[in-house]
Amino acid sequence: MLKAKDLINQSVEELEAQYEDLSREIFELLNELKLARKLDKPHLLKEKKRDRARILTVLRQKQVKGA
Repeated sequence: MLKAKDLINQSVEELEAQYEDLSREIFELLNELKLARKLDKPHLLKEKKRDRARILTVLRQKQVKGA
């Protein structure tokens, strides 16, 4: 689980890379869910979506602060 405190100290490029990785992982989990009709660790999907939202929030804060 990612913490907002840790994300604030990262650069925009690092955050965008993490966002892409999380999006890819979420995509793979959703495909697995559609194919197998169940996940081995269903809590991961919710956790990764929340982490992705945290990253988007920090990116937006950095945009507003920079503008």
